Amino acid sequence: MTFICIIIACISYLIGSINFSVIFSKKMAGFDVREKGSGNAGTTNMLRSVGKKAAAITLVCDILKGVVSISIALLFGFIFNAENRALLVQVAGIAVVVGHTFPIFFGFKGGKGVATSLGVLIMSNWEIGLICLGFALILIAVTRMVSVGSCLAAILFMVLTYFIKDNYIAMQGSGYFIYSIILAIFILFNHRTNIVRIIQGKENKISFKSKNKAKEKK
Repeated sequence: MTFICIIIACISYLIGSINFSVIFSKKMAGFDVREKGSGNAGTTNMLRSVGKKAAAITLVCDILKGVVSISIALLFGFIFNAENRALLVQVAGIAVVVGHTFPIFFGFKGGKGVATSLGVLIMSNWEIGLICLGFALILIAVTRMVSVGSCLAAILFMVLTYFIKDNYIAMQGSGYFIYSIILAIFILFNHRTNIVRIIQGKENKISFKSKNKAKEKK
């Protein structure tokens, strides 16, 4: 079981290390997104620095990293008839988010892991994943701050995992509450500078208006 966990961790970490924001920004705009805006290799910075199309593609691909990693973990659990398949899911989920944040292929400088975590959450428990997604979207719409939605959704994930005991993709072994704590703390840690700016009232806000409309108003 230990050997399988190590293999799953390595595969998931490598999948997470494929940084689509860097790849797409270089391909579509001719620069590394980490050199622009906030310097973060994630969807929000792609939106601000490259555009909506690039951000949407990046978002989908980053979510799929979580989906694919969990799917591979389940496949391994089935092939090797693992007794604790929940552990394999949890190892994969944590490793792919770590890979996204510290990608070996891109100098260990990646994104904050929110989109990839969403893929992991939906795969781990679709009910909790969708609730957290809806909660985050409402907060983002109200506050216009992606970081607020991301951080509070991470906290909600812990709360929901404590109370909801059904609809997990693998129940053998369980332990999802500890898993939720690890993922939530990791997301909050990645947003530590954002949290400071939120407290200071200096956090950047996203605009839902097109650039053309904004220019017309000016």
